[in-house]
Amino acid sequence: MKRICVSGFLLLLSSLFAYPQLPKLMVTSSRRFIKTDEGKPFFWQGDTAWELFHRLTKEETEQYLEKRASQGFNVVQAVALAEIDGLNTPNALGELPFINLNSLKPNEAYFDHIDWVIDKAAKHGIYIALLPTWGDKLFKNSWGVGPEVFNTENAKIFGQYMGQKFKYKTNVIWILGGDRNPRENSEDVEVWQQMAGGIQQGTGQATLMSFHPQPASPGGSSNWFHQDRWLDFNMHQTGHCPNQPTYRKILHDYHLSPKKPVIDGEPLYEDHPNCFNAREQGYSNPRDIRRIMYWNVFAGAFGQTYGCHDVWQMYDLDKTGINGPLRPWHEALDLPMANQVKHLKNLIMSRDYFSRIPALEMVLTEQEDDNSFVIATRDSGGKYAMIYFPTYKEVTLDLTVLKAKKIQGTWYDPRTGASFPGFVTKPMEHLKVRPPVKENVDWVLVLDAVGANYPKPGNHLPRD
Repeated sequence: MKRICVSGFLLLLSSLFAYPQLPKLMVTSSRRFIKTDEGKPFFWQGDTAWELFHRLTKEETEQYLEKRASQGFNVVQAVALAEIDGLNTPNALGELPFINLNSLKPNEAYFDHIDWVIDKAAKHGIYIALLPTWGDKLFKNSWGVGPEVFNTENAKIFGQYMGQKFKYKTNVIWILGGDRNPRENSEDVEVWQQMAGGIQQGTGQATLMSFHPQPASPGGSSNWFHQDRWLDFNMHQTGHCPNQPTYRKILHDYHLSPKKPVIDGEPLYEDHPNCFNAREQGYSNPRDIRRIMYWNVFAGAFGQTYGCHDVWQMYDLDKTGINGPLRPWHEALDLPMANQVKHLKNLIMSRDYFSRIPALEMVLTEQEDDNSFVIATRDSGGKYAMIYFPTYKEVTLDLTVLKAKKIQGTWYDPRTGASFPGFVTKPMEHLKVRPPVKENVDWVLVLDAVGANYPKPGNHLPRD
């Protein structure tokens, strides 16, 4: 008996230390950001890989994680019970998640593979935003295949299983929902609440948790769960149309009470048919995706998720594509925006992090909610500000919020991460500004109080 106990203990130690244990993540005391348990800022640079556990072999998984880590991604969003017939079609190792489609009888080999992927992600410094299930396992809707296996009687039990299975993984962030909004006059809200409670019981410790909805107004997850204690931060899906003011949804949640961090967990994907209508509207382009990302973060989001239409479904030539993917997933890993997202993270991390707030009041020019909308963010102490220009548009800025005798302006290129010295000025109340070149491309104007001793914009030097 003693020998068995010792063996079990050694097995537990092996599982804990086989791969690096990443710092645990938590919400800051301001309720606006995420930090590590070491107190360091964490800017969520996420990638959408819904089918990661389901469609990729171990070798392909290594390829994917290594590439995304090299591009600066630190979060990968993936689903345990996958969207694409995840209950009836085995994973790449030939395993199904349940025995006889019974959610109370998990196939350990299937979930052991997820455990392996989570450990590999930790090795690359990546957190897994883990969705226990896609929403069609609660209700199919028009585009899900289900089958519907979750209800108020078993959701908590499955949550307990998942929480217990991955309780020692410090790089897991829990995300419920799976692209479904709770239906009116249904038990959907209670099902998700039960699953959340089960996860918390299974882990036996504090967990970081949110909910991934479909596009919704005025909020996202906040529409149903904002007052729930298990919901640590709000998540939106702003959807796959390029011409919409996503910053309004971020701002809506930013101003709710109690305060909770907010993020866009599914914006317009790269290589995605605009509004699902490639014939009439074509496919997304990097400029539209950049605009949405900078809008969201400058409106108060604590990070940003990127997605690629070919990659989320791990499309390859031997598979049936969903909504017209353009190329195999492994070729799509190097699309332009996958290599440009890091410039947003690096810009934000190169200035004081926890004091950043939205600053729409800095733009005095009256604006429409169109694709030329100029948006600002700033340090609450008045040491810096950043203004995002989606187009070659002149606006009047109020610089009096900056506490300095002189202000250094620098232009930052969101396509390359390069910066160019601009102008030095006083903190005047009305300053007319437009981007430095006439080409109709986007720019960020970084305004620093002279004497603040900041590095060049984008120099990734995390500050306390």
